[in-house]
Amino acid sequence: MADNNNKGRIAIVTGGGSGIGKAAALALLGDGWSVALAGRRADALQQVATESGAGARALAVPTDVTDPASVKALFEATVQAFGRVDLVFNNAGMGLGGAALEDIAIEDWKRVVDTNLNGMFYCIQQAFRTMKAQQPMGGRIINNGSISAHAPRPGSIAYTATKHAVTGLTKTAALDGRKYDIAVGQIDIGNAMTDLAARMAKGVPQANGEIKPEPLMDAAIVGTSVLYMANLPLEANVLFHTVMATKMPFVGRG
Repeated sequence: MADNNNKGRIAIVTGGGSGIGKAAALALLGDGWSVALAGRRADALQQVATESGAGARALAVPTDVTDPASVKALFEATVQAFGRVDLVFNNAGMGLGGAALEDIAIEDWKRVVDTNLNGMFYCIQQAFRTMKAQQPMGGRIINNGSISAHAPRPGSIAYTATKHAVTGLTKTAALDGRKYDIAVGQIDIGNAMTDLAARMAKGVPQANGEIKPEPLMDAAIVGTSVLYMANLPLEANVLFHTVMATKMPFVGRG
């Protein structure tokens, strides 16, 4: 086991190779955390680790969150490298890009559910197993929900259904984690500038049938939000945190 000079500041970030996961990982690494970067693409993970300039505090661990054995290996690699796990940011997720409900292939539906719901459960379960066994016991889990955990976009039934389910995971895990000093919260993000969200600036379907561009915010702002939640003492928890582009069409009628 490696010598750990940052005990109490060890994080796992899933989907850490790009977008929100990258922003959160860079924010944590910049604040002195050690971070295991998890994702399917080893090259992207290593690129984030290199960009951070954090040296040995950034560990790239290729991971498929839909595979429980791969998730278990991720946690084992993190403990082997850093000694414990104090934070898990469950960020890995996917959508189907505005598919019509009646045209969604069952295989695609199952793929979204397997990533956004099952994969998050596997990570939460492994986090519980790890955090309850370590000394000192406990830690924090932050689940990436979405504005879609509250209100859908047109043509997003698979993504929206799983993000509503994430809220159930968060609430129940927050309750079940109390006896182990595990704090569980959720961050709901609206229109952060990532490769997946870039289409928002060009125009996306609205509830009234129109196509309109939407405002976006820098993804680094989300990293700041995750860092705020992560740095709270375990006696306090942000159960739900919404960070969004101020002028996006979420609050109100549309």
